[in-house]
Amino acid sequence: MKGFFYRYIKLYRSLITTLNKLLGEYELSYSLWQVIFYVHHSGPCTLVEISKYYEVEKPSITRMVQKLEERGIVEQIPGKDRREKVIRTTAGGEEVYQICRKKITALEYEVMKGITEAEQQAVFAALPKIRENILNQGEKAH
Repeated sequence: MKGFFYRYIKLYRSLITTLNKLLGEYELSYSLWQVIFYVHHSGPCTLVEISKYYEVEKPSITRMVQKLEERGIVEQIPGKDRREKVIRTTAGGEEVYQICRKKITALEYEVMKGITEAEQQAVFAALPKIRENILNQGEKAH
């Protein structure tokens, strides 16, 4: 479909910009929010787990976690291996998560105004298929 990816990228950039403004009030960015979101939903986890989930290099995750630790949102806890860094959200981090989650949910409802349930379901179903096709392209190249 001609122009689909152009429209998708434009949408993505606008959404990230809007989320960064919303989260900026809490000295967060969308990339930091992703780490908080993952740790909140997964419970104590390693940097490697976060890195694999988001397909981001571990040094980038390490820097994000350091920023979140400085803000008191996540903390390190002892892991099985001394070299393995396990993190979890703090009580303050949970509070920030709940506040931001409510604001993000309100934004999600606002930006979906005027889009029918059928349209939402079609996009919801299509995006994972597109991602799978992209990943399959990468496998064919090897």
